Amino acid sequence: MLLCIMLAAAPARAGAAVIWALGDSLTAGYGLPPADGFTNQLQIALQRAGIAATVRNGGVAGDTSAQGRARLAWGLRGLGVKPDLVIVELGANDMLRGLPPAQARASLDAILTELRHRHIPVLLAGMRAAPNLGPNYVRGFEAMYPALAKAHGVPLYAFFLDGVAAKRELLQADGLHPNARGTDIIVARILPAVRHALR
Repeated sequence: MLLCIMLAAAPARAGAAVIWALGDSLTAGYGLPPADGFTNQLQIALQRAGIAATVRNGGVAGDTSAQGRARLAWGLRGLGVKPDLVIVELGANDMLRGLPPAQARASLDAILTELRHRHIPVLLAGMRAAPNLGPNYVRGFEAMYPALAKAHGVPLYAFFLDGVAAKRELLQADGLHPNARGTDIIVARILPAVRHALR
């Protein structure tokens, strides 16, 4: 938690777009050195693409969508500036705990509503449900992301772990969190969506 706060409070470079990644352990870079985490690698990828951007880490390991919602206003105040884009990556822990999809949807809806009221652009990152939760749960959980993106008129990156999920060589020993190679793939795949959302 302290690490995430410290990273989120890092000063933005003058003239650079500010991106805030609001999420859970996947955003926080759980199990990785800070330099290998998602936000740092995304910032490097944007700079290599000629885009001046500072990516702030708003990931907290273990957070559900409700916990992300609870710290939204506090996190925005802590940035010190109005972000040019917020990447919302939440819901994985709701799914892992078997919480009702309707509960996660309500929290994500509240987050997107608040960001819209503040006129802050959003990129919503989706998640997939584990098959062992049953077809009804999987359908309900996975359907909420495109439904929310459509309702709020925000772009959707369908699956944050696209190209990495279930591939042991790209995951840490827990089989859930990406290793450095996995993070590189996540960044490479989401980069076009981030660039488009910044426009």
